[in-house]
Amino acid sequence: MAVPTRDTLSQIATSKSKAIDVYPNPNKSDFTTLQADDVLTAPDETPFVFLVKRVTDGWLEVWLPTRPNGATGWIHTDDVTLADTRYWIDVDLQDFELKVYDDEDMVFQTAIGVGQDELPTPGGTYYIRELLQPPNPDGVYGPFAYGLSGYSPVLDSFNGGDAVIGIHGTDDPSSIGNTVSHGCIRMPNDSITEIVTKVGLPLGTPVFINA
Repeated sequence: MAVPTRDTLSQIATSKSKAIDVYPNPNKSDFTTLQADDVLTAPDETPFVFLVKRVTDGWLEVWLPTRPNGATGWIHTDDVTLADTRYWIDVDLQDFELKVYDDEDMVFQTAIGVGQDELPTPGGTYYIRELLQPPNPDGVYGPFAYGLSGYSPVLDSFNGGDAVIGIHGTDDPSSIGNTVSHGCIRMPNDSITEIVTKVGLPLGTPVFINA
């Protein structure tokens, strides 16, 4: 994927509490309350973040970490704190490649494994909702795992939880460059370690998955 001709500055909204009211649009009085407990693996330890899509007077349209993929909603600016980032991730499913950019500068690149044909990695715009450190760094998820705001388009659940799409390491290096997963994006353990410990992507970093 070529570097997009868009403003690569993104805004990240962090909820001031573990629950936030989400409106269908700024003119509506009805809302649903989204709970961190419902979408985060460790809600007491992880900030509750959203990627901002649009800003208007007193309101933010944000991508939501809920089904369906690509869902957005409106939240009050007073309910969040805002931060900027120029980091973004480009995932090319056809070329089995993930790139990390800082503004227009590519700062990291790695080969990946992606979802099987019948269990595809969904394309679209997502963001990093959480960073997890599995108890066994040599296990199936490697030493680190990013949970994204998207979900498997074909699975309702996986391993006893929701079928969240993630970016993580692997205990099977031969799977890199192949369609092997249940929808997650795999990379070598040294790659995920470098992204986490050296690049240091913030929660809320946008992720563009190109099918």
